[in-house]
Amino acid sequence: MKLITFVVPCYNSAEYLERCVETILPGGKEIEIILVNDGSTDQTPMIIDEYVNNYPNLIKAVHKENGGHGDAVMKGLEKAEGIYFKVVDSDDWLKISALKKIIDQIKILEKKDQQIDLIINNYVYENQFDNTSKVMKYTNVLPENKIFDWNACGKFRISQYLIMHAVIYRTEILKKSNLFLPKHTFYVDNLFVYQPFPFVDNIYYFNYDLYRYFIGREDQSVNEEVMIKQVDQQLKVTEIMLEAYDLNEVKQKSEKLAKYMLNHLSMLVSITSILLFLDGSKEKIKIHKRLWQKIKNNYPKIYFKIKYKSFLFPVSFKTSVGRKIAIIIYRITKKIYHFN
Repeated sequence: MKLITFVVPCYNSAEYLERCVETILPGGKEIEIILVNDGSTDQTPMIIDEYVNNYPNLIKAVHKENGGHGDAVMKGLEKAEGIYFKVVDSDDWLKISALKKIIDQIKILEKKDQQIDLIINNYVYENQFDNTSKVMKYTNVLPENKIFDWNACGKFRISQYLIMHAVIYRTEILKKSNLFLPKHTFYVDNLFVYQPFPFVDNIYYFNYDLYRYFIGREDQSVNEEVMIKQVDQQLKVTEIMLEAYDLNEVKQKSEKLAKYMLNHLSMLVSITSILLFLDGSKEKIKIHKRLWQKIKNNYPKIYFKIKYKSFLFPVSFKTSVGRKIAIIIYRITKKIYHFN
């Protein structure tokens, strides 16, 4: 059995796929790489097949009709044989020295029969727009060099909510949680770092800058203009997350986990509201009002958290002035914390 499965969703990735794969390959015989061709129309399928021919013991290919990023991850999970599971987007890459250190330390933990459900690593924003790099660390939040649970976690800053690039799951945890990422839907990475969390008992933090997160393609889903156009998909993911758990039940497992999930949800609802404001159409403003009525009726804790305890409280306002204030606060916060 392989130690780690790396799944790389690929859609028209010919321009940068090689850069990605070449930083994973140094993991050697301990890993497997699953390259999922999500209906690409460029040279991506040929590049994938060439890699499989050159590294038959390390790389697998999955060729499928286009179903979106989440569907590609799910197909990779179906084929995964590694003890652990990590997603690497095809336009991103890994730091090879950090990868080798993490593999070596996971091997030591496994030999001691110390099973970890969730591994957390640092990631780095590689911003093409201004040619800068920003490291996202968790040293102020998470213990180092020890196994811990959710109750040992500190308070996450606004820029520190866990994203897909920061996590490596034990594969069986993802399967046990019945993780499902819907087809043809952007922003399902939020589900990836939410839905499995109540199934996680043991956590380990590696203070290594493993993942390099590329920011700068105009068509990238995290480009703000793209996000505004795709706000309906952001809304869909938000509603799935709202309905996923009764946080009172999660609280019985871990009060800190429940609080973290509440904060994560509150942030996602706030960002979704901001995107609806930025669209500004009458239709989107009506959707915003319906969303907040639903939250007020069905999720009073989230409603209270945002309306009375969040710096983004104006997102709950129904007036044009409130909407403008919310957008200004969002812009300032984004500039200060550099979150994406």
